[in-house]
Amino acid sequence: MRPLHIGLLGAGGIARAHLPGWLELGARVSVYTVDGSAEKLAAEYAEYAGRGVTAVSSLDELLADCTAVDICTPTPTHKELALAAVAAGLHVICEKPLALNAPDAEEIAAAAEAAGVRLHPAHVVRYFPAYAAMRQAVERGELGDLAVLRFTRGGARPQWAPWFADPAKSGGVIMDLMVHDIDIARWIAGDVIRVHAQTRGVEHATGDARAEVVSATAVLTHASGAVSHITGLWGLPDQQFRTTFRIAGGDGLLRHDSTAVPGYRITAQGVRAADEGIPSSPMTESPYLAELREFAASWAEGGGEPRVSARDGIEAVRIAAAAVESSRTGRAVEIRTGATGVETGTTDAKEVTR
Repeated sequence: MRPLHIGLLGAGGIARAHLPGWLELGARVSVYTVDGSAEKLAAEYAEYAGRGVTAVSSLDELLADCTAVDICTPTPTHKELALAAVAAGLHVICEKPLALNAPDAEEIAAAAEAAGVRLHPAHVVRYFPAYAAMRQAVERGELGDLAVLRFTRGGARPQWAPWFADPAKSGGVIMDLMVHDIDIARWIAGDVIRVHAQTRGVEHATGDARAEVVSATAVLTHASGAVSHITGLWGLPDQQFRTTFRIAGGDGLLRHDSTAVPGYRITAQGVRAADEGIPSSPMTESPYLAELREFAASWAEGGGEPRVSARDGIEAVRIAAAAVESSRTGRAVEIRTGATGVETGTTDAKEVTR
């Protein structure tokens, strides 16, 4: 494999979480942003390990000489940027969610497959030690047949970028936050056939309303018969970030609470905006580093398959979008496998939508 040259799109919190990982892997990194913040980020890392990070002035310049593109920009930009990178013949790492709807996610994946390049949805929670260990325990059969899975995830409502407060851009608390645990639930218990969700609070918020609490709950019915309960919270500014899971099977129970484990906390990634933090695991290797290493290894012949596939990214979006629709209508949404793929429809109207 030729030396890594990564084109990093974005300079916000997630970009700052990914950048140290790329540098640890020996990559040369070019950064591009539309607002000029790439220059500031590059200056902060200019002398890192004698290599440095370079700001470029255009997307075309970034695409001209990279091994892969790492998309760490707001969700509404993912599709356009991913398709541009794929058209340039580059592998793509895209921060979650892959898109705001399943058809767009499918279009990105189809383009990558046709171009013969890799598409890596960055579902980093699969690389956090507690979740990876839980998956291994389930695979070993230690819990028996899974019955009920419960996941919670919450923290202060994002206020460092205005697009979070617009569900048309972020997807709201379900698509932006709960998609992590939606992905984990499917990873552990298999495909989902039905979703019922409810959201409380003002999602489209401006001014003082941006401080309001928003919470959501989604119940996923898996094809296996297992049921997952997922709760997400965008809380008040002083809300402590916390994740939990409780996995019950016929032969055992597995529990985790991030507040009870000292190896999990919110850390700043370089210079950051007020109240902006990224979950990390300082007692172990960075899960962001582990994720990026696995992605990069897959580009070499015989490098193996990452634990996150393009289909995983698509299905996480599909399920999250169904949950958003359910919370809007108050109806359960069925996810059915048809001749042309997975379709969704409400259980009341029985109308299939694409």
